[in-house]
Amino acid sequence: MKIKQSYLFASVIAGVVILFFVVGGIVTSLGNDDKKAAAAAAARAEKVEDPLVQVSTIQQTLRPYVVSVRGRTEANRAVIVRAETAGPVAATPAREGAFVSRGAVLCRISTDARQASLDQARALLRTRQLEKEASDRLAAQGYRSQTQVLQAQANLDGATAQVRQAEVLLDQVNIRAPFSGVFDRRDAEIGTYLAPGGACGTMIQLDPIVIVADVAERDVGSIRVGSAATATLVSGEILSGRVRLVARDADPATRTYRVEIEAANPGGRARAGLSAEVKINTGSGPAYLVPTTTLVLDSAGRQGVRYVIAGDRVAFAPITVLDETAEGVWIIGLSGEVRVITAGQSYVSEGQKVRIPAK
Repeated sequence: MKIKQSYLFASVIAGVVILFFVVGGIVTSLGNDDKKAAAAAAARAEKVEDPLVQVSTIQQTLRPYVVSVRGRTEANRAVIVRAETAGPVAATPAREGAFVSRGAVLCRISTDARQASLDQARALLRTRQLEKEASDRLAAQGYRSQTQVLQAQANLDGATAQVRQAEVLLDQVNIRAPFSGVFDRRDAEIGTYLAPGGACGTMIQLDPIVIVADVAERDVGSIRVGSAATATLVSGEILSGRVRLVARDADPATRTYRVEIEAANPGGRARAGLSAEVKINTGSGPAYLVPTTTLVLDSAGRQGVRYVIAGDRVAFAPITVLDETAEGVWIIGLSGEVRVITAGQSYVSEGQKVRIPAK
């Protein structure tokens, strides 16, 4: 039997309508599923726990403040000993590198005619003394005027001065140590001709010894003359002394200031030219001892520590390192009792909430 065309058209329209509602229901269902999945993911994200960190409660301690710098030892005095008169070197009594006392002969120049000049001056002095005695006796008897007596005295004084001059010239052949110390280097050997000003050798004084440090401009303002200081030499020996000089003018090349520390050095055990770790006390105040591993850098490149404040949130404090020891690092920049993060500090940021395990 034939189906009317109008019935067929109506069936098609009805089928399209039914298909529309079926597909819409499926899409809506899928959309709801996606929303539910997103909501579930968000809920799971909200349930992620805050990062776990370990903290250590640090109390402030009164501690000396120090400036730590690299330094070197220098002789307290170093002098090139020179000749005062001319002549060939006749003897070198002092051994190079030996300790000598003040006044010891380092080099001796040939006396030449200086001894003869002294003998002649002494002979003239004896003559003048006899003349003066005779003049005094004659004056007492009335045979000499006062002028003649004064002339005899003047002659005696002149002869005395000549003797003194000859003695000085003769003693100048002995080139002596100006102070007690080490005859570090000899520049003249036997037979060397020395003109006035010629070098016999170098004397250095090592007790006391001087430790020299170049201090940065940010630290020099806290250093005072008389401040206590210690220097640890490369050999492990520790010298203790006090600041004797703080330069007022900076080195134009390094913009640092020269600081000199004077320390006892019995027997000259420490040599000049040794490297040293120098620590200069600049006062005292509150400081904190923290492990070296707690030091971090913030986003601005500042060195500091991260710690936990109220609400278990992270805070950052820039610090200044005072000293590094085997126990840890002494720092300033904190206040009061602080819960410093000792583990996990590199994985948290300022303001972030953290968890602290119960003890």
